[in-house]
Amino acid sequence: MISTRWLEKRKTYWARLEQLVDRSNKGGISALDHRELQELGLLYRQTASDLATVREDVTSKQLSFYLNQLLGRAHNLIYMGHKQKISGLVRFYTQTFPQVFRETFPQTFLAFLIFTVTGIATWAVTIHDPAFAHRMLGPEMMATIEKREMWTKSIVTIKPLAASGIMTNNLAVCFTAFAMGITAGLGTINMMVTNGMLIGVIGAATWQAGMALQLWSFVAGHGALELPAIFISGGAGLEIARGMLFPGLLPRRESLALAGGRAARLMIGIVPMLIVAGIIEGFVSPSGLAIPLKFLLSGVLLTALVTYLTRVGLPQPETT
Repeated sequence: MISTRWLEKRKTYWARLEQLVDRSNKGGISALDHRELQELGLLYRQTASDLATVREDVTSKQLSFYLNQLLGRAHNLIYMGHKQKISGLVRFYTQTFPQVFRETFPQTFLAFLIFTVTGIATWAVTIHDPAFAHRMLGPEMMATIEKREMWTKSIVTIKPLAASGIMTNNLAVCFTAFAMGITAGLGTINMMVTNGMLIGVIGAATWQAGMALQLWSFVAGHGALELPAIFISGGAGLEIARGMLFPGLLPRRESLALAGGRAARLMIGIVPMLIVAGIIEGFVSPSGLAIPLKFLLSGVLLTALVTYLTRVGLPQPETT
């Protein structure tokens, strides 16, 4: 556990770094003289080292968030005017995104629980009352299901257009769930409930029609990336709500700014997931590929995603 003495000593340096960053934000980098620029670089490196120490203490999450945000502001200042390099993008996806995912995992897990519990409850209601599916899905879609036909067949004939439309729709769903965090999380929760109800009622209706294997073999490939992306976007929205409602020791505005920064990083992180999921849903999911291969693809993608999110970017053990 981090000692109070260490904290008091380091706070002076963090406050000085914040002061230099604030001055530069108001007057530009020219507001600092040569000596202050050198000091800025030194404080940046020291604070980065402090953040590594703070992250090892599970009771110092709020402080870790503060230092991470401060370093982000200082980094933008130090490297402004430099051409962005591909290494920055690589660093984001090999360090920043998986780290932020692990820091905000409780919010993502809560979004997953809301979705899953709603889906199971809706499935049970639909099994008990088949008329519920007609009210939820409408007569046209129910007529297709009752004829034991998949409504996704039309995708096969317009694959490129379908993939583009699917990506756009998935991005819209995820960014709406994220943005609705500003409603104290109510809008985000509503998005998770709505999508959970939809998957639950479709699952029950297709099961009653003897089409369960057709449905889940269709969903399997792209769902391994699309569904986690939806849960992460829901977690991003709930993270904004957490920063707003439970600021802890920080001022509410600062807490919200920190939470918003983490949520935005989560949303940037899931964009490649949604792109790949859209391509799979447009080209692979409705294809005639053997069902076992579709489930195999799903298992491979899900295993790779879980490994990436839980293992990549972990602090390396110190060598002696």
